[in-house]
Amino acid sequence: MASFDWITWAALVGTWVLVVGTLAFAYWQLRQTQRLHSASTLLDLRERFFSPRLRQARRELSSWLLRPDRGEEPDNWEVGLFFQLIGSLTHTGALDERLVWSAFGTWITGYFVLITEPADLLGKWRSESHDPLIFAEFEWLAKRMMELDQRASGGPRHVRTPLADARAILESEARLPLDAGSTGALG
Repeated sequence: MASFDWITWAALVGTWVLVVGTLAFAYWQLRQTQRLHSASTLLDLRERFFSPRLRQARRELSSWLLRPDRGEEPDNWEVGLFFQLIGSLTHTGALDERLVWSAFGTWITGYFVLITEPADLLGKWRSESHDPLIFAEFEWLAKRMMELDQRASGGPRHVRTPLADARAILESEARLPLDAGSTGALG
């Protein structure tokens, strides 16, 4: 009887080890698939970012944001909406934030700083429309990108991208060639 109990327990433990090992492998495989999907989506987004249509929108918005007297707002906010989409995808975990930081961090922080400085356009739009969620995911994303910048550089926490740096980024965007073959100065 004792040998039967030992064999039964060995089979039971072996079955559980197999079940746990299978689940661990399935989880690892799922994580790898998610990472590959995130990277693939990010590559598609980069392709869209460098498309002629979005290059034109980037050029127009950056030129407007750099003007001392901005005048009437542009009609095309595709750049902000693009970053809003990336923010939503990142915030929900569909995109890996470190990959987003690597692929778009410079642009995200550059545009965000000039949308909020020297005049806080974001606050103005939210106040005028009574909608506190305007570009909320873009704002969340920009703050995350700045945090990752600080971690990578070893700088102090909660420091924004300097206005001068953001201006340099958008000055490059304002001179962006519109042909699809060029990736721009920051690409």
